[in-house]
Amino acid sequence: MSAKKASVWDAATWRTYKRLLGYTRRYWVVGMVSILGMALESGCLAAFTKLLRPMIDELFAHKDAYLIFWMPIWIIGLFVLRGIAIVLNDYGIAYIGRNVVQNIRRDVFDAYLRLPAAFFGSEHSGQQVSRITYTSEQVAQASTDALKVAVTEGLMIVGMMYVMLSTSAYLTMALLIMVPAVVLIVTVVSRRYRTISKRIQGTMGSVTGAVEESVGANREVRIYGGQKREAERFEQVTEHSKRLNLKVSVTSAFSSATIQTAAAFALALLVYLGTRPDVIDSISPGVFITVLTSMGGMLPSLKRLTGVQASVQRGVAACEDLFGIIDMPPEVDTGTRVLERTRGDIVFEDVRLTYPRNDFEALRGVDLYCRPGTVTALVGRSGSGKSSLVSLLPRFYEPTAGAIALDGLDYAGYTLASLRRQIAWVGQSVVLFDGTVAENIAYGELEGASEKDIVAAAEAANAMEFIQRLPKGIHSQIGQGGNMLSGGQRQRIAIARAILKNAPILVLDEATSALDTESERLIQQALQRLMRDRTTLVIAHRLSTIEHADQIAVMDQGRIVERGTHAELLAEGGHYAALHRMQFHDAASD
Repeated sequence: MSAKKASVWDAATWRTYKRLLGYTRRYWVVGMVSILGMALESGCLAAFTKLLRPMIDELFAHKDAYLIFWMPIWIIGLFVLRGIAIVLNDYGIAYIGRNVVQNIRRDVFDAYLRLPAAFFGSEHSGQQVSRITYTSEQVAQASTDALKVAVTEGLMIVGMMYVMLSTSAYLTMALLIMVPAVVLIVTVVSRRYRTISKRIQGTMGSVTGAVEESVGANREVRIYGGQKREAERFEQVTEHSKRLNLKVSVTSAFSSATIQTAAAFALALLVYLGTRPDVIDSISPGVFITVLTSMGGMLPSLKRLTGVQASVQRGVAACEDLFGIIDMPPEVDTGTRVLERTRGDIVFEDVRLTYPRNDFEALRGVDLYCRPGTVTALVGRSGSGKSSLVSLLPRFYEPTAGAIALDGLDYAGYTLASLRRQIAWVGQSVVLFDGTVAENIAYGELEGASEKDIVAAAEAANAMEFIQRLPKGIHSQIGQGGNMLSGGQRQRIAIARAILKNAPILVLDEATSALDTESERLIQQALQRLMRDRTTLVIAHRLSTIEHADQIAVMDQGRIVERGTHAELLAEGGHYAALHRMQFHDAASD
């Protein structure tokens, strides 16, 4: 049974490695030049070793005039040729390796862009970043660096074996003690490397995640005195990573030590065989030194070949993780109809949503009708299902049960791209990108917008008031995540982006929460103009911002418990009236 497991294991490893090598196919010309360089590098060293016999027996012992003249020239020629071969080899391997890493990183990043939203909630973002940074680098070592060592050192061993056999087949028998030991060591060590390498991939994600969280929350860490806790947490994850890497180093050290011991026995046997009374007179010093040097030259190659196992197994473990992401199914898009421009007629019918990662039922039979061109406000306590409901509109999640209709047809029948073109979204957590103001307003499919349209959108969002004060106006850089702007300024950039998109459906998730009173008043005016003739869904916590909504849906525990206008809901004296009294009382107290 163990033999069967081993064969399946080896077959799986080979399939993964073969797929990895597939990334190198397009660079086969560079690869052939590199292999030629490897062959020349090993061949030149083997040729020099072959010259030792005539150098010792003929040059120094018999003072051969021909060799006295040509031997220095041959040696210089060999090592000049070897130097050229090393340059070709090293550059070619680096060229292929960097391109392979870039292509795999691109494939993983493309997979991230097409994976469903549920994926990003199922694992730590540090693990996702680590794949692009750390894990992909392990692939380079497996696909090119390890291959270079394997080919170069393999050819070196073959070359030295040829030198030994052609010089003295009798003395070459000493190798019989070393070869079986090396094969056994490589087999045992490779399995251990594979097991440890898989665990190392996970620890690097933990390290990246710990750094991301601590750096991103640097203010909270300082305010709440969390330095000690974060330092201890970082120490924990890095200590675990250190222990695993040390295990790899110890395994490598033991394998090298064992090979050296086997080599010592082989060299001892070589000396024993060469000094037998019936043999010693027939073996010249040149023959013995050539065989001895060849065997000594094989030893570093054998050590490096066992070290290749570490790189290959790390790379294979990395590839399994990366290919697992690349092979994940993308967002489900079964839609066949292209939606040019919707009327904004939205119907939620007995909609339910259960998040797969924790089996939590966020929506429990929601019925809601949003007439074209009207404003629907969603209110309720945190966790009542408001954000879950609006996240179904662009199909970030698929309803577990029930149906959603857009313009009288099942919205799943529309292509994802055309459906999402109908929606502009302004969230409470503003997302901006490292670039200029203009690039963030005219983002993605909007990047072809004219400067005039961008400025008009910024003015409508009351953003030009601060944009004009920036050094280069709308062409000013705003830093990573817009960190050179205040919270209110970032919010207005996001609103300008939604205004520029001019989509028939608008989702506002507490879009004015980060604004001061004056900016909020001006933004509310802009939003009132923007919402005209558009179907708008507003998630609101401050009830004063949605008093004029066409309908207000009060949500609680994944259900709509009340529905009506502001006046109707106040008259009912239910949940909405209670929320309104509480906020009014708080405002009066302030």
